[in-house]
Amino acid sequence: MAEASGAPAADGQAPLVPAAPGYTVAVRALCEFTAKRGDLDLRFTPSPTGAEGVEGHGVVTARRGAGYQTEVALSGDWGPLRVRGRADGWDPVARRLEEIKTYRGDLAQVPDNHRQLHWAQARVYGALICRQLGLQQVALALVYYQIDTRQETVFVETGEATALQAFFEEQCRRFAAWSAQEAAHRAARDEALRALAFPMPAFRTGQRELAEAVYRAARAGRCLMAQAPTGIGKTVGTLFPALRAMPPRGHRGGLDKVFYLAARTTGRALALDALRHLRADASAPPLRVLELVARDKACEHPDKACHGESCPLARGFYDRLSAARQAAVDAAGAGLLARERVRAVALQHQVCPYYLAQELARWADVVVGDYNYWFDTSALLFALTQMDGWRVAVLVDEAHNLVERARSMYSAELEQGALRALRRSAAPVSAPLKHALDRLNRHWNALQREQRTPYAASQALPDAFVEALNRTLATLTDLQADQPALAAELAPSGADLQRFYFDALQYARLAESFGAHSLFDITLRPGRAPLPERPAASTLCIRNIVPAPHLQPRLAAAQSVVLFSATLSPQAYHADLLGLPANTAWIDVPSPFAARQLTVRVARHISTRWADRSRSLGPIVETLAHQFAARPGLYLAFFSSYDYLDHVFARL
Repeated sequence: MAEASGAPAADGQAPLVPAAPGYTVAVRALCEFTAKRGDLDLRFTPSPTGAEGVEGHGVVTARRGAGYQTEVALSGDWGPLRVRGRADGWDPVARRLEEIKTYRGDLAQVPDNHRQLHWAQARVYGALICRQLGLQQVALALVYYQIDTRQETVFVETGEATALQAFFEEQCRRFAAWSAQEAAHRAARDEALRALAFPMPAFRTGQRELAEAVYRAARAGRCLMAQAPTGIGKTVGTLFPALRAMPPRGHRGGLDKVFYLAARTTGRALALDALRHLRADASAPPLRVLELVARDKACEHPDKACHGESCPLARGFYDRLSAARQAAVDAAGAGLLARERVRAVALQHQVCPYYLAQELARWADVVVGDYNYWFDTSALLFALTQMDGWRVAVLVDEAHNLVERARSMYSAELEQGALRALRRSAAPVSAPLKHALDRLNRHWNALQREQRTPYAASQALPDAFVEALNRTLATLTDLQADQPALAAELAPSGADLQRFYFDALQYARLAESFGAHSLFDITLRPGRAPLPERPAASTLCIRNIVPAPHLQPRLAAAQSVVLFSATLSPQAYHADLLGLPANTAWIDVPSPFAARQLTVRVARHISTRWADRSRSLGPIVETLAHQFAARPGLYLAFFSSYDYLDHVFARL
């Protein structure tokens, strides 16, 4: 694109001249870095779903006249920094650029720091389009679209090209030191990774074949299914080649990030340990490795709400974030940003550890976390990748677990007991809420009135119930926006309004995408004998069976996805349920163990049935002790319950 047309810089220096960009940043990321101020505030604010946001943008842009352009790609350089993004809308006749935001509830409830961010984005886009089209002036419109009423509220200001350019340069200047640091870090990281040596004296049997397959998949931009036996070192065998694939080579781009995802804490611990080995010597690459943990494990004040009036670590969060962020990346040079290190930095700067980690995900090279950070409906890493256009490799540990985990992510349950408790509590507090919940309960009762079995499933959703649920959600949204203290008023009686609201919201979102991949089912709960006027309580579930349609956009968003496990057979079963593309590569690494190394013995004289367990304790202990005496060594013993294990252990 053409550079600035000779307008003087805001600080009186010479005009900008074309420069080879050394660091690229998205408009939104730039503005979030420079324009956010004040408290972290996560009080209930009704917000549209992602699908509703997209639909809202479509409604607004469809109302515009002929020639109106959407998703206008814009970019511009400032010294070594390149800023790029897509403006929501551009009217070339009126010379008006629009930034569109969707919302629910009362527009006055949109926090001021959000509005500052929205205007910052509009002004940066305004500067870019003036530079790109050689305009002296442009109209900037901030369009707020209310999802439920379908009404627009538009704020317009006129931007002079010189003032917008000065604003753009000021944001770039605030970001400049950080971007220079990031560009230097990326260059040093890539140079070191090109020479990265395998951290062990030699590859184990089968480990080299696995590593080569992972490397080829990452460089070619393909998915890979890797079945490899326990004991060959799959963690290092996947991380090492993914890191080697990060630097650009020739005309081929590299990777911005590697995400290592595991189903359990033990898997994440193994990955962090492997990354420590990769950084163990003096020539180790300057990798920033971040561990993400669940919010309930990272929260310092679980008794407080996430806003500045309640939690001291939320108060002034964005004012202190810059120093905390810098301290964290400095600390990454001395070690991994594992949970405890992030916590120490956060508390030193009096910011929330959980949300500091969320911010650091933007600047880490390797992120270790749970499956949900990429595959869930509200996945952080997936959203950031989409927003910032990263090229990422996703490594999925013990991938045989992903089928059931994904089914759970894309299923939703509603408990009628929770609804009835909320109805009782709402009666003295809010008549509109009571009325909305009563109406929903009537539709719920109508669903199960004819049911004669404890469980019934259907391939179709009950449209009348879903419509009633959506109407109830609209009422709840408006009430919570108008009465922020409503949830607290209900809490003393044991009714959890927000829990029910979020469960219902998840249910309604999945209802929008309901299809042949899921079932609708009703489970009657045991309790008092039902009466015509009081049916048995039940659980309604949208139960995902085939997660493939939900996972496919996640798989497509990554440069490469590697799914590895000791048990991925049958291959077609996992590939079909997970929605893997047709060109997915496959490797089945042979076991390094010989048949002569396995001995199977069956103790037919010991019954482990529940009724026989007390009598089985002595024989089991005798068998274990005899085995150890005959062949001393390290053993694992598996039991069907912790109680059973504890009794045997006490005797042993």
